[in-house]
Amino acid sequence: MDHFMEEVMPARTTRQQARQRAIDAFMASLDRIIPADESVPLRGSTFLDWENQVAQMRRAVLPTVLEERSALEPTAEVEAGGHCPHCSSDAVYLERQATRPEVLGPDGPVSFERQHCRCRSCGGSFSPSGPRLGVAGGGEPDAAGGRAGRP
Repeated sequence: MDHFMEEVMPARTTRQQARQRAIDAFMASLDRIIPADESVPLRGSTFLDWENQVAQMRRAVLPTVLEERSALEPTAEVEAGGHCPHCSSDAVYLERQATRPEVLGPDGPVSFERQHCRCRSCGGSFSPSGPRLGVAGGGEPDAAGGRAGRP
């Protein structure tokens, strides 16, 4: 069982931290729609107003849940780069600096931390976990990494 726990540890956050961030995002949105303080007036007077408020809540909460879920993935952070997807060499190293790309999900922008590797053999760059935060050992060439798309 200890070996399994070692494989899970590279996640970027804990479940408790992820849940708390999602709860905080939900509660902040809920407080804008239905304030706990009875003296604060409710906003909007039509069903459309309320639908818009709930849509705004969805855009605030669901991307937060996606960001936190991606940070919980065991392969969200790898310790080794695996093999180069360009030349199959294992002479790769992790670059020190990660990026935080933003993708547009169905409910709004989602950002996640992404590591990058460079191959000493061919000079290509890639993300060790690929686009789906998959298992290290292969990867996806970085579009801006110089040799994206080369065999």
